[in-house]
Amino acid sequence: MSRAEVMQVGRLAMRVEGDFWVAYYALPDTMEGALFLGSIRMAFVQDIAAKETFMALMRDAVSDIVKGHTGIAPEWPDPHGTPAPEHERAGRT
Repeated sequence: MSRAEVMQVGRLAMRVEGDFWVAYYALPDTMEGALFLGSIRMAFVQDIAAKETFMALMRDAVSDIVKGHTGIAPEWPDPHGTPAPEHERAGRT
């Protein structure tokens, strides 16, 4: 598949909800109908190794979902280059 043919079919959305960092599989431009994947207490993700481990687990879950529906394993962009849309930056509540 060429770069021009790449299509985003979903994304890993990470949100702070209270004392938890919560992972969802969501469609590209909305959180409507997002699938809950997992959560971890914010205290644990202060450790960079724990944060990276949790994110890798959640990326693997999304990869399994996408591959199960399309037959193709997704490619992951640099997570530091893709900030959440402004309307999804909920912060701590």
